[in-house]
Amino acid sequence: MKEKKLGISAYSLFFEELADVLNELGMEQWRTEQVWKWLYSLRAGTWDEMTNLPKTLREDLGNKIGSLEQTAGLISKVQEDGGTEKLLLRMHDGELVETVVIPSRKRRTVCVSSQVGCAFGCVFCASGMDGVIRNLESGEIVAQVMKASRSIGAFPDNIVFMGMGEPFANYDNVLRAARLLNDDNGLNIGARKITFSTCGVVPGIKKLMTEGVQFELSVSLHAAEQSLREKIMPVAGRWNLGELMEACREYTSKTNRIITFEYTLIEGFNDGVGHARMLVKLLEGLKCRVNLIPLNPVEEFEGRTPSMQVCESFLRIISRSGINATLRRSKGLQVDASCGQLRKRQKHHFEF
Repeated sequence: MKEKKLGISAYSLFFEELADVLNELGMEQWRTEQVWKWLYSLRAGTWDEMTNLPKTLREDLGNKIGSLEQTAGLISKVQEDGGTEKLLLRMHDGELVETVVIPSRKRRTVCVSSQVGCAFGCVFCASGMDGVIRNLESGEIVAQVMKASRSIGAFPDNIVFMGMGEPFANYDNVLRAARLLNDDNGLNIGARKITFSTCGVVPGIKKLMTEGVQFELSVSLHAAEQSLREKIMPVAGRWNLGELMEACREYTSKTNRIITFEYTLIEGFNDGVGHARMLVKLLEGLKCRVNLIPLNPVEEFEGRTPSMQVCESFLRIISRSGINATLRRSKGLQVDASCGQLRKRQKHHFEF
């Protein structure tokens, strides 16, 4: 996995760290408040937009920190009828990542990427088709949120680490980005409005439970039987279902937090009555909720989406057991929304 460091990024700094940078440039404390307001409250996209700063300071910031655009420059944007937007962003080294804005009547959710590509190779996810190239730095993650916010002209209500990459494979940068987004000096997004989604990296779950934070945890399960899970998720061969569920029970016991289990329904594979009953048994007594997701087709995977009747039958079995379960109606079929699809199909059109 290659690593090409961005260096200092405006979006990787906490307020006190930005103050240190400005102090090195000979600026007073109150200038930090101005710059911070431009970065977050006013969502400036360039240093030149910060019109109440002296031109020399804007130039010094550009030289010291670099262009705001290089951290996450917009390459393309696609939108479907329901309002979901997918942004294709170029990082400082030319690598492409995806960020998705998902609106609803009550909230706006931004789905961010944590890596360029992914090493875990879930068969129905396009992110891992080419493996992992590198981790995203904390500033590159925060910059995705700011770029999405500027695109829709509004601040997000929720942040989910469910885009490209495995958050727990980039643990330190992801946690720092989440803390920056949660910081009451900045966007002040509530900890319970920020979700880490893992494919089942057990050490990451165990580490998160020791942090003393209230960020949400989502686990991609997709099968309630070890042999089935191994067929679609290579991670299951590294940390088996028993180890994963033990870590999840330890997590809920230690943190008193609910875990959301993501379960993609694949026709004829994991969508039957027996599969639903196995899932109920697996989760028995665990503080959790289940999010059922009809498969979003990927060219390289032969699986098909079950009928809505089958999906709703699966939902009824789960719900009647007393587990809080919901069935997601996909908002992404028109925008290549399965993780990594847009990047995979578009990256060969761009030369840097």
